[in-house]
Amino acid sequence: MNYKRLIFILLACAIVTLVVISWIRKPEIKNFDSKGSNIIAFGDSLVYGVGASQKGESDIFSLVSKELGVKIINKGVSGDTTADGLERLENDVLSQDPKIVFVLLGGNDYLRKIPKEQTFLNLRTIIEKIQERGAAVILIGVRGGLLDHFEDHFEDLSEEYRTVYVSDVLDGIILKREFMYDGVHPNDKGYKIISIRVSAALESILDWAE
Repeated sequence: MNYKRLIFILLACAIVTLVVISWIRKPEIKNFDSKGSNIIAFGDSLVYGVGASQKGESDIFSLVSKELGVKIINKGVSGDTTADGLERLENDVLSQDPKIVFVLLGGNDYLRKIPKEQTFLNLRTIIEKIQERGAAVILIGVRGGLLDHFEDHFEDLSEEYRTVYVSDVLDGIILKREFMYDGVHPNDKGYKIISIRVSAALESILDWAE
């Protein structure tokens, strides 16, 4: 075989091998292979399911649970700010042998005009404490106003702490009457749309951890 042709073939094989390795490489998600036991949804009224016609049936995490066939512990409390979440984090999450934790907080901070810096400091602390316990985090973003860059801060937070990220939970829903129960909370149709996005995020960790 021609020497140059052999070198070309070897280089081509090496490139293909590197591409395959990079494609199958485990993700850069912190604690994606957590040894914990429970999947927990932690947050405010959107986690609890205000606006769903049947609690435990048509809220986000009941739908995700049924779709993927996994148990999800719902620790949503209506009206919670990030500070409220931080106060109950130990009891509702850290003491529950968490494996994967959804974090959906921040909307009430915006509505109550809590300084953005404090909101994201609280979120940082929540994520850090969950990860220190060995659990993976799925961070779910919310939008404040149209020009406040709230969503950008969620994205930066996800990148910094290597979480799975679901952007702006109400994107394409909040301004459409057919998907909303009231001015803030989705109805069953809205929650169904959100559940599809959230299911994909959870499924990605479950698949990677296999």
